[in-house]
Amino acid sequence: MATIRSYKELDVYRRAMDVAMEIFQITKAFPSEERFSLVDQVRRSSRSVCSNIAEAWRKRRYRAAFINKLSDAETEAAETQVWLEFSRRCNYISESDIKRLDEEYDHIIAQIVKMISDADNWVIRKE
Repeated sequence: MATIRSYKELDVYRRAMDVAMEIFQITKAFPSEERFSLVDQVRRSSRSVCSNIAEAWRKRRYRAAFINKLSDAETEAAETQVWLEFSRRCNYISESDIKRLDEEYDHIIAQIVKMISDADNWVIRKE
């Protein structure tokens, strides 16, 4: 396995960024009355998954801080799934899109949980 030098090289970060950008595009078609509520919430939480992964990467010197930021990323991913479900129930998003996005977030969450479980392999060891 090649050495990972940046959070941008993490598969979980790339997936989270890609799905956040897809959500951005999909929510452009939501009704204008949702602009400052549902659209804002789902965009914010999806972006927060990415930013928390990046922050966790920079906190690898401190195991507890690393795990805490990954835990934040995990909860933001779950929150995004809730906002997507609201979007589906309001008929703003198709069944096929919600299914695909929900599965993608399940995969992202699984990757984050694995990183948390394997935290000792990720933290920077003090010499």
